[in-house]
Amino acid sequence: MTVLLDTHFLIWVTVDSPQIRKFPWLGKYLPWMVSPISLIEIQFLAEIGRLQVTQPAFMDALWQDRRFVIDEPPMSALARRSFELEWTRDPFDRLLAAHSLVRNIPLCSVDRQIRQRHRPLPEELI
Repeated sequence: MTVLLDTHFLIWVTVDSPQIRKFPWLGKYLPWMVSPISLIEIQFLAEIGRLQVTQPAFMDALWQDRRFVIDEPPMSALARRSFELEWTRDPFDRLLAAHSLVRNIPLCSVDRQIRQRHRPLPEELI
């Protein structure tokens, strides 16, 4: 079984952040699924100066890293499932939760609202 990494987890893994050490169980879900939505969010964070990332180099590195699988569900399916998720106004959170639902896989997130309102989650985060 795999999990869909939210953007925080994706960044923590790729930069080898000390934060990731709080989640030693994460390795059992390899390879990790990544949404293109997270790649867009990472670009936004880079544009406002919160991350130092160069696209498309970052995305290309993910494609080559065997720990990750970039999954591309139909955008129409993501949009349709996102209509049900009125508990968030954050477009990235909404689309990542929708991605999790479309693929029926747990969303690995530290976001409190996601952890309270979204299922499925990895059992370690419930």
